[in-house]
Amino acid sequence: MHRRDSFRASKIMAERTLANPKIEVKWNSVIDEVLGNDTQGVAGVRIRGSVDANFTEELAATGYFCAIGHTPNTDFLKGQLALTDKKYIAWTTPHRTYTSVEGVFAAGDVADDYYRQAITAAGSGCQAALDAERWLALKGFE
Repeated sequence: MHRRDSFRASKIMAERTLANPKIEVKWNSVIDEVLGNDTQGVAGVRIRGSVDANFTEELAATGYFCAIGHTPNTDFLKGQLALTDKKYIAWTTPHRTYTSVEGVFAAGDVADDYYRQAITAAGSGCQAALDAERWLALKGFE
């Protein structure tokens, strides 16, 4: 599904997607509902037109992954942590997951405005866990 009628991704990524025979792009569409149940899991999706709201279609699927843009979901922090000008959580120490609040560590896409990849998010999650563990040990919590 793509909300628009063209990609804004890099030209090479757009070309790879369009050339892949396993991918059918549904232009001007958004997910209206993920279909399925707790027993069998995801069975499909219902899509709705982003231009023509009367258009709907159900597609069979056995899984669902959602990726929407590159705006970090940090509004919930409401000024409690320092953010970058792009609204990502600011790391205050190079090569560490430290934030502007002692004992609070940030990882993943909310703190990474450069790579924004699942594998680097997982890696920074590990870094944050190690930073937190070491901080707790330093504070005498073992």
